[in-house]
Amino acid sequence: MLAPRDTPTRQRKSLNGLWRFVTDPEESGRDQEWWKGLPPGAREMPVPSSYNDVFPDPAVHDHVGDAWYETTVRVPASWVGERIVLRFGSATHRAVVWLNGAQVAKHEGGYTPFEADVTKVVELGAENRVSVVVNNVLTWQSLPPGYVEDTPDGPRQRYFHDFFNYAGLHRPVWLYTTPRSHVEDVTVVTELAGKTGTIRYKVEVAGPGALAVQVALKGTDGTEVARGADSSGELEVEDVHPWRPGEGYLYELTVELRDSAGVVVDSYSLPVGIRSVEVSGARFLVNGEPFYFKGFGKHEDSALRGKGHDDVFMVADFALMEWLGANSFRTSHYPYAEEVLDYADRHGVVVIDEAPAVGLNMGLGGGIFGGQGFTTFSDQTVNDATREAHRQALRELIARDKNHPSVVVWSIANEPESDTPESRAYFEPLAAEARQLDASRPVGFANVMLAPPDKDLITDLFDVIMLNRYYGWYIATGDLAAAERELEAELNAWATKYDKPIIITEYGADTVAGLHSVLAAPWTEDYQVELLAMSHRVFDRVDAVVGEQVWAFADFATPPAVMRVDGNKKGVFTRERRPKVAAHALRRRWRRLE
Repeated sequence: MLAPRDTPTRQRKSLNGLWRFVTDPEESGRDQEWWKGLPPGAREMPVPSSYNDVFPDPAVHDHVGDAWYETTVRVPASWVGERIVLRFGSATHRAVVWLNGAQVAKHEGGYTPFEADVTKVVELGAENRVSVVVNNVLTWQSLPPGYVEDTPDGPRQRYFHDFFNYAGLHRPVWLYTTPRSHVEDVTVVTELAGKTGTIRYKVEVAGPGALAVQVALKGTDGTEVARGADSSGELEVEDVHPWRPGEGYLYELTVELRDSAGVVVDSYSLPVGIRSVEVSGARFLVNGEPFYFKGFGKHEDSALRGKGHDDVFMVADFALMEWLGANSFRTSHYPYAEEVLDYADRHGVVVIDEAPAVGLNMGLGGGIFGGQGFTTFSDQTVNDATREAHRQALRELIARDKNHPSVVVWSIANEPESDTPESRAYFEPLAAEARQLDASRPVGFANVMLAPPDKDLITDLFDVIMLNRYYGWYIATGDLAAAERELEAELNAWATKYDKPIIITEYGADTVAGLHSVLAAPWTEDYQVELLAMSHRVFDRVDAVVGEQVWAFADFATPPAVMRVDGNKKGVFTRERRPKVAAHALRRRWRRLE
């Protein structure tokens, strides 16, 4: 799916701003046709944002079910004759959209975009009403999974992941135009061979008429370096300037559709970073050179906004990662906003891109070890319908992010059950699906501590080993000498069993900012520093380890829990982005590793 862009043949109009908003605890809005107009009492709600924390109202913060949004937009009369599309960056976790009372879109999944051709419904030169109902209910067949519990005080959403179930219109909303005959999609795959770069491209066209496809590739100085004259082909770039970690050099690929007279009917430009990614034994190679991941697992999370995309927080977070010497992050545990990946492309930051498959493990309790009383895979819990939702989430993730040079690994799940025959039956077709959708990148999943190498049954299906390990925190708490021995023993066991690169995708400790002790004790800043130092000593001794991503970049909101003091405190920054002592320790290590 192509992102909306202004081009010589396309225009876009932002619908971000204050929308009218109301929750629907009685679930009466659909019967009463609120898409024709919201009831009295609707409040203003910023878009993009999560709705949960905007008002000091527990009925909104803890709402389960439908929530309604409404706005109006004046569509320019000059758009006559154009194809007009309404696009949502995301709606968590599902949505139905109406324009002027007509249903135009329906989407399942809270972290990928969807759109609708509204050409026949829109009124040009007039105010148009956009109505959306967003539903945040998690079920056994949604990603992430969950269930709703009936209580004397009303429905309560229960789920199995360790971050708050924020909901709403989290990302930008656009109205944009294309010509009736238009570029529908573009796919690029790049390779490097010495000083020569290759771009294999494929252009998909929609609409009436037989049109010729032309593509042109330009460098940042505007000089054309390659040209093609077909809907698919290869472009060779001599003396190529590669995209590389730390330097996000991007060429511009412009696709034009021309009629028989040579007139440009549609034009679309796509940034392209020419680079290669390869797994060779236990090495992870970018442009043929060994790459070591330094960075974080993160969340789209900030005060008041929840998971709502915010450019200020985005730029500040990237600046803090650069200050630390980080070169990568994982989109734990769902695809992030497209704007985040665009920024990573431009600045040479490496990304592990993860599907929203978290909580597929009933041996865990919201990230805390303990039984849930459920079986993960069964007819009543995670089943074939869940897997189809998972498959669709992978399709939408890869369709959206396939052209980003920053993305070097597809992660299809975080901490799933992986030590049972049922887990292998569930994940084997999904791993194959990811490879079929994109054979140019390695595929992995984040393995949980409950499935060490002697128990795990699915790692052979994947290209990289991604491990979430909490030695010194959940295991051997407070005993870093024992934690060091056990961590090293396990990593060596993985390296012995598989000739694959190992990326430590989570390690760390909860830390209360400002808490110190003479003898480092759990929850203090001193202990967080010592635990990280212990982990780093082990990583440096195991050759197969090709990366370390601390959990987490910043503290973040979670459901209330005994072991969660105002959220998860494993961040090396507070939720307000104030550094803990560990941030300075990481900066010294990562700057030295450069």
